[in-house]
Amino acid sequence: MQHQTEQQQDPQRDNPQQASRHAVLSWLESQSAAMQSLLQQVVDIDSGSRMEAGVRAVADVLRASLEADGIQVQYVPVPGYGVCLDASLPGSGQGKPVLLMGHMDTVYPEGTVARRPFRVEDGRAHGPGVADMKSGLVMNVFVARALSRLGDQAPPLRLFFSCDEEIGSPATREIIMDVGRQVRAVFNAEPGRVSGNLVVERKGSMAVDFEVDGVAAHAGINHAAGASAIDALARKILQLHALTDPDTGVTTNVGVVQGGIVPNMVAPHVKAQLDVRFTASVDVDALWDRIRAIIEAETVPRTRGRVTDVRKTMPMARTPAALLSLYQRNAARVGFTVEGEFTGGAADSGLTSSVGTPTLCGTGPVGGHPHTEREYCELSTFVPRAQALALSVLELG
Repeated sequence: MQHQTEQQQDPQRDNPQQASRHAVLSWLESQSAAMQSLLQQVVDIDSGSRMEAGVRAVADVLRASLEADGIQVQYVPVPGYGVCLDASLPGSGQGKPVLLMGHMDTVYPEGTVARRPFRVEDGRAHGPGVADMKSGLVMNVFVARALSRLGDQAPPLRLFFSCDEEIGSPATREIIMDVGRQVRAVFNAEPGRVSGNLVVERKGSMAVDFEVDGVAAHAGINHAAGASAIDALARKILQLHALTDPDTGVTTNVGVVQGGIVPNMVAPHVKAQLDVRFTASVDVDALWDRIRAIIEAETVPRTRGRVTDVRKTMPMARTPAALLSLYQRNAARVGFTVEGEFTGGAADSGLTSSVGTPTLCGTGPVGGHPHTEREYCELSTFVPRAQALALSVLELG
């Protein structure tokens, strides 16, 4: 592999930049077992969104690893969700830091770890959140620890791990956007694609909860006296789904419906949940106005629709070519090639890109089947992806 040739060079003959690269690569190469050990510790903690104690426990484990190498760590309390971990490596103190980002919450309910704890099988790690995205958190921690060994020769670095990403970052979005304004570039350690590729563009999302009220009546005796909330909802669903537009990248899907009481009653009430995805080129405000108008319209006389909750995630604008090229160059230096790809899934990388900060996503170890019992992480990708990221941070600095 290409990185073996570089690591065999005598650092005493290298210039300071080459010596720093050599030191970082060599140390990370020696940390495979330690990475797996830390990964097991955090995977074996239930930390679903809104599990304050679990998220805090994950943060405590990561904090201890960082502080062991003298990296400054503080918590940002987020009542109802846990804490955010905010760590800084001053390094040379020159210029804005580079941000390594991630989230500590998962989609899994309490008790999942007891049913299927961390395990390794055929080179793959399994367990709740192992790919999305506890492996990325561990990788970021080890990159920071590697760079800390360079002392004041290290570039300024910041780590920010949030606690509510899996439910759309309702409590941390403004915090993340503020952090994004304070850094020069962002690497978000969502799992690498199954292909190994990075993510250079993401759709944003809206999760819209809404209800429709109607008028109850006996469906046989006085049908005309009723006003069916289900009838009204059905008409709204057709209109909402008609907003899907492949040309602009907008998709709409009413995926949950709950309502009615008994078959022989005109339904007086119904609830529904709408998922909306959109690209950075879409006028989100105009799209939202159309959605709200459909929900609130009196599609059946004497019925009334209303929005009860909206959760939005910003789309990730396309990664600047220079940032992608920088990572690709350093990936090649340590022996692998990688491309950038688009995904319909949303992430906090949309928040940092929305404030104009160059952002690259999917930099974590390669993984697959997130949010399922089949979720896995390819352990062989841990070290090389940590090395490529560390070299990219060095080059930016």
